[in-house]
Amino acid sequence: MTPPAYQPDRTLKGKLRRRAMRLMARRPARRGPDRPLLSVTFDDIPASAAEAGAALLEARGLRGGFYISAGLAGREGPMGRYAEGAAVRDLAARGHEIGCHTFSHLDCGRAGRAAVEADVAANGEALRAWGAPQPATFAYPYGDVAWAAKRALRDRFALLRTVQAGLVRRGGDLAQAPAVGVEGPDGEAVARRWLRRAAAERAWLILFTHDVAETPSPWGCTPAALSRLLDEALGAGFEVVTPAEGARLLGASA
Repeated sequence: MTPPAYQPDRTLKGKLRRRAMRLMARRPARRGPDRPLLSVTFDDIPASAAEAGAALLEARGLRGGFYISAGLAGREGPMGRYAEGAAVRDLAARGHEIGCHTFSHLDCGRAGRAAVEADVAANGEALRAWGAPQPATFAYPYGDVAWAAKRALRDRFALLRTVQAGLVRRGGDLAQAPAVGVEGPDGEAVARRWLRRAAAERAWLILFTHDVAETPSPWGCTPAALSRLLDEALGAGFEVVTPAEGARLLGASA
């Protein structure tokens, strides 16, 4: 039986906390992109992302970022079966970036500092045991963050990504970087609007999704939608980079 999806904090208090965190423990980008940048990322990761998502990027000579919660590996979830260690090792060998989530998909908006640090350390150990390199970037599970987690992780990674929509420019907070979801029935249209805005403003757009399937979950997208977005970005002159590459271009290092 597939367990129900966890619900992060959607209360007014939670929304105000996330907004307040944008002003605290910041790591500003030292420079902006010379041309519009795009990163395509996959969270958790369902096996379909490791298979179909990676294949769509590779067919265009591109690479993406895959944020792994090692404790989910091989289990069934609301987005389908999660990829196992061998798939993660294979993605890394093919040049994709393996990024860090928390081991148990711990909510960094609700957990204390000690719990966050322990869960992130466990995840890093699992990734290394699978043969993946040391992660350079991190994605907050559910996109949520509180002071304890942000302060604990800010200097450990070149980039820490959320799920709050926006673009990365010079001065943007690389410890709480915005990203745009390609998920749900209007995910492609929303992503396309942000893609065009990033092109006009010469900014860095980070897209995220979960499963990539013909009948995706509410948190995923279809292969056709992802293909169209990639082709539009390439046609508009975007440089497609992994999250770590994008962070380096903006002057960040772990």
